[in-house]
Parts: sequence; structure tokens; C-alpha cells
Amino acid sequence: MASTIKDVARLAGVGVGTASRVISGKGPVAPETAARVQQAIETLGFRPSSIARALSRKSLDMLGVYVPQYQGLFHGAVLETIGRELREVDRHMVTASGGACGDARLQALDGIDFLRQRECDGLLLMSHELHDDDLRQLHAQMPQIAVLNRIVPGLESVCFSSDHELGGRLAAQCLLEAGHREVAIISGPHHAPDNEARLHGFLDTLGAAGVRVPSERIITGDFTPASGRAAAEALLARCGPAPLPFSALFCANDPMAIAAISVLAAAGLRVPEDLSVVGYDDCEFAAHVWPALTTVRIDIGAVATQATRDLINRCYGRDRPVIRDVAPELVRRQSVRRVDAA
Repeated sequence: MASTIKDVARLAGVGVGTASRVISGKGPVAPETAARVQQAIETLGFRPSSIARALSRKSLDMLGVYVPQYQGLFHGAVLETIGRELREVDRHMVTASGGACGDARLQALDGIDFLRQRECDGLLLMSHELHDDDLRQLHAQMPQIAVLNRIVPGLESVCFSSDHELGGRLAAQCLLEAGHREVAIISGPHHAPDNEARLHGFLDTLGAAGVRVPSERIITGDFTPASGRAAAEALLARCGPAPLPFSALFCANDPMAIAAISVLAAAGLRVPEDLSVVGYDDCEFAAHVWPALTTVRIDIGAVATQATRDLINRCYGRDRPVIRDVAPELVRRQSVRRVDAA
């Protein structure tokens, strides 16, 4: 049978209140008394009840985290960052994710409900499946939330994201400066706010330079390598394989870009000699493929850091430094070459 705080107090020869002060670290206790209590704890193998501590402190010392999936470089970096930030303040996380089948929005709502049932002190949420109204309704019921990688109108103070529209503009400027005027796009899913923002910035910047992307050169993927491969194959079927009517390809994330490059190579097309490619996110492998991928760096780890610190401050009264501006950055590597503008 597990030992109780009464057993500790009895063995140490002190009152329960004194033993409680030693265990919690709160309140004055003479050093020699504290030593006796600690010795009793070790002798009995006593472990304080997390439920009892939560009741007394009105906190479980944990945050809930929802991500669409656990696999992949993107979400893995988010979870690792959140865990590290929480451990620095002696807190933990409990997680939920979507599944492989069924309605993705309902899965997200179910995952969030799971976390709320665990009485988490606050929630960190990353989902492009949820509607803005879903998040506004949740915030009205539970203000202690932080939203990652999207900006919800009316909830700007709890949202943390890089400027994806600016990221799209940087990608377009890179290609325009290299002389490209004929462009194709592998887009992410159109219900994802971050994808739509980068796509809008990209197309708007091209449009301001008098460049239009025909609809048949825009293929929609879902951010996975498999969708990047399928999209590249569809582009070649529509427009190729050679000579292609476009000199540059913008992909809405790096995994799709890397998969597309492999399809191009299999078709005998060289990057960047025959086609320049720009990715997005600057994932871990972007610098290590060949050719090394020119891409727009979105520091999702920094976004997760700032969101977690903000929620720690609000939930636990801490004063962790929080920076709200995580700007995108163009990273020039070897997958873009200059061409003569038509």
C-alpha cells in the first residue's frame, strides 16, 4: 500500500502541516526538521499525489497541445519546442492529434475536447481544418489558448504566426529578380489559411510585375511528398515533358518541392538548368538535397516558442520574454538560376 503524508509525518516525528510545507517547499521549516522529513520520504518511497497537489494549487501544471499529426518534420519541431519550453518551467504537456480517416475538422474538435476533459491549464492549437468561428467559440469558453501558424480575426492577441503573405512575396521576388516570367505552382490545400496567404502574396507580387500564372499551371497538393510527386507528374502531363512552357516552379512547402525535383529528374529535366525551383519552410533536409533548395524560411520553432511562453505567462503568472514578430526569410541556395527575361 502506498505511503501517505501522514506516514511521512509520523516517521519524521512532525505534524502533517510541517511535512506538507517541506514537500511543497512553501513556508518556514527548520533545516534539521526538513532533513528528517526528507529522510522519511526516502525511507518510505513517498510520492506526492498529483491529484492532491492539483486540488490544492488549482492547477495540473500541464498544457494541452493539438496538432494534426505527429509525424513529419514540421509538427515534430513544434512538439519538441513546446516540450522544451514547458520543462524549463517544470511543466508538462499532454497531446492529441487527428487521425488518418474521417472528417478532419471533427477530428480536431474531438481532440480539443479530449484535452479539455483532462483539465489542462491551457491549450496550444495548430490546425488549418478548424474554422475561425470554431476557435472564437473555444476562446469565449476557455480564454487560455494560443493558436499557432494562423491569425484568426478577433483573436490576434492569442495568435502566433509568421507573415506568410510576405513569405510568398519573397519567393516571387526571388524568381522575378532571376528573370523568370513563366511560372508554375504546386499549392497546398486551399482551406489552409497559411497556404492561401503565401499563394496570395506570391501571385500578387507576380501580377504587379505583369506576370500571370495560367490556371492549368497551378496544381493543388496537401503538403505531403506524395502530393508533390503527383502534382509534378500532372504538370508534366499537361505541359511537358520538354520543352516546358515555364522556367520556374514554386512549391508551397519543401517536402512537395523535393518530391517534385525527383519527378523532374526522372523525366530528364535538370534543376536549375532546365527549371528553377523554390520551396517554402526551409525544412531540415532543404540544405542537404541536390541541388540544395532555395526556399523561404519559416521558423516554426520560434513561432512555437513564443506561443508557449505567452501561454505559460498567462497560465502560471510567469514573465517569460515573448516576441510576436517572426519574420520569413529567403534562403538562396542552388535550385534557382538566372535566365534572360522574355
